[in-house]
Amino acid sequence: MALSSMTGFARGHGVCGPYAWTWEIKSVNGKGLDVRLRTPAGWDAVELPVRTRTAETLGRGSVQANLTVERSGAAPTVRVNTPVLDAILSAVREFGSKVQASPPSLDGLLGLKGVIEITDTEENEAERRAAEAAVIAGFAAALASLAEMRHGEGAALGRVLGIRLDEIATLIERAERAPGRRPDAIRARLAEQVAALLAQSERFDPDRLHQEAIMIATRADVREELDRLAAHVAQARRLIEEGGPIGRRLDFLAQEFNREANTLCAKANDVELTNIGLELKAAVEQFREQVQNVE
Repeated sequence: MALSSMTGFARGHGVCGPYAWTWEIKSVNGKGLDVRLRTPAGWDAVELPVRTRTAETLGRGSVQANLTVERSGAAPTVRVNTPVLDAILSAVREFGSKVQASPPSLDGLLGLKGVIEITDTEENEAERRAAEAAVIAGFAAALASLAEMRHGEGAALGRVLGIRLDEIATLIERAERAPGRRPDAIRARLAEQVAALLAQSERFDPDRLHQEAIMIATRADVREELDRLAAHVAQARRLIEEGGPIGRRLDFLAQEFNREANTLCAKANDVELTNIGLELKAAVEQFREQVQNVE
């Protein structure tokens, strides 16, 4: 399966009978799949199919989909509310003899609130159902375009992640070759530390001194950290090669990378190994940042 990012944008539009519709879909990073829909009033029937299709197509990401619909060719109907007009005329006749005023004009009467009612032509049920089906199909097409864009960005992400893993692997090899890891170097440092302990007191217990020497030697050995880092690199490469929704697993590996890099820095017993550990932490952080975009 191809690698996919969580960012993308797609737009689709179409016409079905008197209805013209437009979909705009965008997605950004998210811990899970979060779908937010905005539809015009009265178009709730498309929501469930749209959410279902999104869940079938995308694994993760915060998705926002906006639908706009316009209905053309629907001439408004103008109707005079006769009961209201009759009541107004009756009032005019009643007060006409009591008040000195010009008789009301026709446009004045028709401009009064409630006299004229303007309504849209009633929708045709069959046309409406056909338009809903077209809108749902249009969403599926736009969503496919969004997924294609996410796959394209995912391929680019895979290449970037591969470069970051190469950098981490190179740093692991440098740590393997660091002079401070040679047995003679470790022995020399161990001898210096033991001599410093003896200089502080001549009454050291030989058994205690032996235990301290073992602990110092153990802390100086970063073999396990380097082996685990190499194993994590191999696992990350396999995941990227397999593709699919691997973002969460890569994020877990990034945390493990960081844990081992921190331990390496803590156990480093010379300047070069310390510098390698710091470079490793920087490379791991760059890897982690890119992983946040992976589905």
